[in-house]
Amino acid sequence: MAIPPSFIQELIARADIVEIVGRYVQLKKGGANFMGLCPFHGEKSPSFSVSPTKQFYHCFGCGAHGNAIGFLMEHGGMGFREAVQDLAGQYGLEVPEDDASPAERERAAAQRQKQATLSDVLEKAGEAYRKLLRQSPRAIAYFKGRGVSGEVAKAFGLGYAPEGWRTLASVFPDYADPLLAESGLVIVGEDGEDKRYDRFRDRVMFPIRNVKGECIGFGGRVLGDEKPKYLNSPETPVFSKGRELYGLFEARAALRDKGYALVTEGYMDVVALAQLGFANAVATLGTACTPEHVQKLFRFTDAVVFSFDGD
Repeated sequence: MAIPPSFIQELIARADIVEIVGRYVQLKKGGANFMGLCPFHGEKSPSFSVSPTKQFYHCFGCGAHGNAIGFLMEHGGMGFREAVQDLAGQYGLEVPEDDASPAERERAAAQRQKQATLSDVLEKAGEAYRKLLRQSPRAIAYFKGRGVSGEVAKAFGLGYAPEGWRTLASVFPDYADPLLAESGLVIVGEDGEDKRYDRFRDRVMFPIRNVKGECIGFGGRVLGDEKPKYLNSPETPVFSKGRELYGLFEARAALRDKGYALVTEGYMDVVALAQLGFANAVATLGTACTPEHVQKLFRFTDAVVFSFDGD
């Protein structure tokens, strides 16, 4: 389904590129333009220029340039359609489709709203898990024992889900809300409400973020040797293991700086490597590396190194 060129032109005209870029780059006024450190290559002196009149960015150091859509594609690793939809959503616009029927447009809008709502639910849970980590000496000791600093734990949003069966009942006002089950946070048994309980219990928590930084799922690891050692969120409208890579959002800048991606198997591999200075590590989510994984990585780098366990 094609997006009408007229809509693209209207979107670019309406967007404020200084505002869009300024969310990720610290910009300072310099004459008619704004200047900052280029997010696409390492530098100490600002050579990245953003023009509010031309609605265009250009780096005099590496040559990167483009409009607001191009920035979201390059910086966020998005495809063209995804970048257009993301930018349009920021300005309250609905992306028209030349050959889409009214029913198809309505379904697409409903799906986008559902995804946004589920991400909000997951973000709220992630915030609760982070607070609960600070209240658990045992979980803190686990991370310290693995050499994880507070700074790295904060960067990855690490948390802890306590032992209780219904911890999230104190986080969400309505524990019976269907969104908790749809997001994968709560499991509902065949007998209905009496069998409703938290999926993640007594596990250190790793939020899984998409390239826009939105929480779309979780991975949880036991603190001891119990099985299963790792537990992932189930497939949901916002999360698919075969398409997502843990740590990709956090690794974006390092992938460009180091020139390659280091693909590992687990959450702790990524966190431990980041602690050691390898911030360009990502992990598959308990699955084999898929074509979608590789395609997503090649939006950020031209080289991929696989470092899987011997088994």
